[in-house]
Amino acid sequence: MTSSTSQGVLYIVSAPSGAGKTSLVKALLKNDLAIRLSVSYTTRAARPGEVDGRDYHFVDRHRFEQMLAEGEFLEHAEVYGNYYGTSKGSISRDLNAGRDILLEIDWQGANQVKDHFPQSASIFILPPSFSALRTRLKGRGQDSDEVIERRLAAAAHDVAHAEAFDYIMVNDDFDHALLDLVAITRSVRLEAARQLNRHAALFDEFRRI
Repeated sequence: MTSSTSQGVLYIVSAPSGAGKTSLVKALLKNDLAIRLSVSYTTRAARPGEVDGRDYHFVDRHRFEQMLAEGEFLEHAEVYGNYYGTSKGSISRDLNAGRDILLEIDWQGANQVKDHFPQSASIFILPPSFSALRTRLKGRGQDSDEVIERRLAAAAHDVAHAEAFDYIMVNDDFDHALLDLVAITRSVRLEAARQLNRHAALFDEFRRI
């Protein structure tokens, strides 16, 4: 038996650009169908292969600023000249319905989400080294050398905030990193407070004996 009113789990995943966060998250979601990805809003252009409504909600700057003024975002940030934001109402509805939700956001957004949802579980993914990160960014072939250098500088700033997260993992070997990520999400679900809520009816049954 399970409680019909149990809250879902909110997972927050952050990493420097190029650390492999998106690939790991996609593999996690394929492995664990109970976790749903929260689709953020952004003003940046869609990259090849990205689909509106699946990867992001792509909106223009005017629409984003309008939503911001109306208080629609749980968190928002400007990254490399583009806005990113998470719908407050959408997250609350999913969690109240018992759905597990995952957010891919930067450390600034993670701090804002933690303020609203202190029971969320935050995970920071590190690259194995600075040189490995540079190699990965160049290997993507998506950015100019100037943009890559900006991303590398930003990465050092991002890593400085890793200690604020609940979990820290290193993406050196992809398969091993995925196992780590799966282990984290499973352990969060098994925390006593969550299990007491999720299986309230079961505990009540034993109390009546």
